[in-house]
Amino acid sequence: MIRNVLVINGPNLNMLGKRPKEHYGAMTLDEINELIKEEAKDSFDVSFYQSNYEGDIITKIQDAIGVYDAIVINPGAYTHTSVAIHDALEIYNGIKIEVHLSKVDDREDFRKINFVRSVCDATFSGKKDGSYIDAIKYLKNVK
Repeated sequence: MIRNVLVINGPNLNMLGKRPKEHYGAMTLDEINELIKEEAKDSFDVSFYQSNYEGDIITKIQDAIGVYDAIVINPGAYTHTSVAIHDALEIYNGIKIEVHLSKVDDREDFRKINFVRSVCDATFSGKKDGSYIDAIKYLKNVK
C-alpha cells in the first residue's frame, strides 16, 4: 500500500512557464505540483523536490529509501546523461515512475538516450502536466 510519494524534478523544471510551450506546456512547476496534490489528496501524501544539481538529486533518492513508498521522477536533461541517477534509482526499493512533459523519444536524437527508464516501473511522457497525473493515477492502482 502506498502512503507517501516523493516527486523529484530535475534541472530547468523550475523554469516551467518560461520554456517552449510546445514541448513543456504553459504551467509552472508550482501549478503542476498543485494538480498533483489535488489528484493524490484522498490516496496518499505527496512531497516535492526540485534541483538543478545531479548530486543533490542522487542524495534525495538515497534519502528516500525506507521513507517513501514511491518516487515519481522527471530527471530532465539528466535522463540522457546520468548513469549516477540510474544507479541511485536502481538501489531505491520502492516504486519508481519516470515522467516527462514532452515526448522525448520523438525529439532530438540525443534525447533518445535514456539512462533511467530501465530501472523504473513505468514511464509517462508527452502529455505535459498530464504525464504527472497519469503517474499518480498509476500509483493509485498499485496494490
